[in-house]
Amino acid sequence: MQQAALRVGFFTECYRPIVNGVVASVDALADGLRARRHEVYCFAPNVPGYAERPGPVFRMPSLPLPLKTPYRLTLPLVSRRNLNGIIRRLSIIHAHSPFITGWMSVWYARRFGIPLVYTYHTQLEQYAHYVPFDAKAIRAFTSTLTRAYANAADAVVVPTAAMADQLVELGVRSRIEVVPSGIDVSTFASGKRRDDVRARLGAAQGDVLALTVSRLGREKNLERIIDALALDCRTNLRLAIVGEGPHRATLERYVKERRLAERVRFSGHMERAELPDVYASADVFLFSSLSETQGIVLAEALAAGCRIVAVDTPQTRDVLRDAARYVPDDAGAMAAALRRVEGPAGAADQAKSKAAAAQFSRELQAERTAKLYEDLIGQSRRS
Repeated sequence: MQQAALRVGFFTECYRPIVNGVVASVDALADGLRARRHEVYCFAPNVPGYAERPGPVFRMPSLPLPLKTPYRLTLPLVSRRNLNGIIRRLSIIHAHSPFITGWMSVWYARRFGIPLVYTYHTQLEQYAHYVPFDAKAIRAFTSTLTRAYANAADAVVVPTAAMADQLVELGVRSRIEVVPSGIDVSTFASGKRRDDVRARLGAAQGDVLALTVSRLGREKNLERIIDALALDCRTNLRLAIVGEGPHRATLERYVKERRLAERVRFSGHMERAELPDVYASADVFLFSSLSETQGIVLAEALAAGCRIVAVDTPQTRDVLRDAARYVPDDAGAMAAALRRVEGPAGAADQAKSKAAAAQFSRELQAERTAKLYEDLIGQSRRS
């Protein structure tokens, strides 16, 4: 039976024009909920000069942070019209950040008696290196913040069972639901292997093309992939690194120091519409991050039928299951797995990857999330 239409309020510090897995997950959930005829309103910081795409997004005043970052300091101000016309009439409040917009969510939820859901997108302690203070103190602070905020919510959504276990160990006592972040599975499954795309990624006819798609941040551990490439002396092995981020210049210097400039192509940011053919044109997808809660790019690579070699972590195993080759966080082990790649994945391996991607459909994400909303609303009414 079709659920009654809900009015859902998203609150997030991290939103367009930033490009990362959090934004992709937020947009996928919003699209999935709207497809089920629910109303979704997003409250996010204003970004000067950014032209908003169509959709009910409400921007709050913001200030630049004293760091080199696209993120903004949100000022917790909304108009009286939005407060009375939208926020107090919401069925559910869904926070995607534990910072200023997150605590706004707590305030509004308690003031108006609205259930509060929090999605744990990011292991904040893994990003301590971006803050110019003692890293150990920052990690302790972010762990305390995560625990306090999660326990202020009626339910916490995590994308993998490994993250649920981690939050319990951290001291979170709120209800925890595992709901994988969604993607448009059919779009990524429609990607085609194309010679022109391979050429754009730096691969000529007969080359073996390794691919990684990532925000270029220190926490993504991309040096491990570069070191693995250096240990494989095949002159026809190429690596394409798709993405942008603050660590790019450091990575480019690292590639030159390893004398790999002719074998590595930094392809920069690509629009999501381009990515299905990019994944499908690679011979292997390499994943080195230890900091993910899920890894949206892993779901995308699965849907495209990629062969995947990934550094082994509990959350990565939750995502990839038996559709990948796992290696320890060691360049030699990754290089050994890479040497077994001599061309595109076979039909059976592609089918296994695409089957594993089904759990990441945005339709399933929206269905499970809406069910959680309804359950919390029902509990709120009974109490």
